[in-house]
Amino acid sequence: MTATRIDAALIRRLPKAVLHDHLDGGLRPATLVELAGEAGHTLPTTDPDELAAWYYEAANSGDLVRYIATFAHTLAVLQTREGLLRAAEEYVLDLAADGVVYGEVRYAPELNTDGGLTLAEVVETVQEGLAAGMAKAAAAGTPVRVGTLLCGMRMFDRVREAADLAVAFRDAGVVGFDIAGAEDGFPPADHLDAFAHLRRENVPFTIHAGEAHGLPSIHQAVQVCGAQRIGHGVRITDDIVDGKLGRLAGWVRDRRIALEMCPTSNLQTGAASSIAEHPVTALRELGFRVTLNTDNRLVSGTTMTREMSLLVEQAGWGVEDLRTVTVNALKSAFIPFDERTALIEDVVLPGYAAAL
Repeated sequence: MTATRIDAALIRRLPKAVLHDHLDGGLRPATLVELAGEAGHTLPTTDPDELAAWYYEAANSGDLVRYIATFAHTLAVLQTREGLLRAAEEYVLDLAADGVVYGEVRYAPELNTDGGLTLAEVVETVQEGLAAGMAKAAAAGTPVRVGTLLCGMRMFDRVREAADLAVAFRDAGVVGFDIAGAEDGFPPADHLDAFAHLRRENVPFTIHAGEAHGLPSIHQAVQVCGAQRIGHGVRITDDIVDGKLGRLAGWVRDRRIALEMCPTSNLQTGAASSIAEHPVTALRELGFRVTLNTDNRLVSGTTMTREMSLLVEQAGWGVEDLRTVTVNALKSAFIPFDERTALIEDVVLPGYAAAL
């Protein structure tokens, strides 16, 4: 690691990439208050600052199920075309303001149909909002490329429908697929038909695994379902003893299966004990393709700048370490190789070279 001293202002200027970020977990507090008022939905408070604090405190339960329960309020305001358009556009603008040059946003369309929108209409609306945000960001001189991951909720029965949507919209901004929701008790192998369909149709996918459940969930995601990336994956450390990798950990590292690590979120759900001891540092040093992510910016009260700053301050990271995870993310992004290469060579590496 480098000893370069950096502060939040410099980190904010660095080009960043985020692969694991949920649309319904990243609304602006003021937007949530306004949309809730229009929808007649009651929030814990209508003061944006107090609401942001409520979310952060409510999520600090150390329990994934309770963490997920905080999404009831954001989902309540994402049931209309207007709400989805605004959330998607602001999502992009917030990434651009944080120095993100590539982002993948994920959400489950089945959770946005209570207002009468069809699954396809939900996807079309979100893509329209994302496109508007990218156009505004480019016009402001802070371009950001955003791809969409559609999620199936692993505890429900519409995962195959979500996979079909990913196939249908893969040429309209959707770059991949995921399953989300409560991990323990809902193994990824329950949805083998969806993953087989995605493989047949050449649609890449990631799977939430190794967060609330251990090595069996990672093994299923990778070896049974065929995931190209792992959402979180912190429990891969259970297969590493005194720096020696077990067979599963070795497979994940050697085949460059990216780990979408989310330090603040992992602390909140009890998947990690501290930023200083978060597995992302040790796994990076062992050569795993680790990436750094926000997961849910509202729920976790975070940004990419904050996640990077925490690792600099509490885990001794330097600019070179931040560059490594950024390049890792782009290498594993679900967009074509030439686009990934261009972002790395033309945007990320020059940006970090200027900082060094």
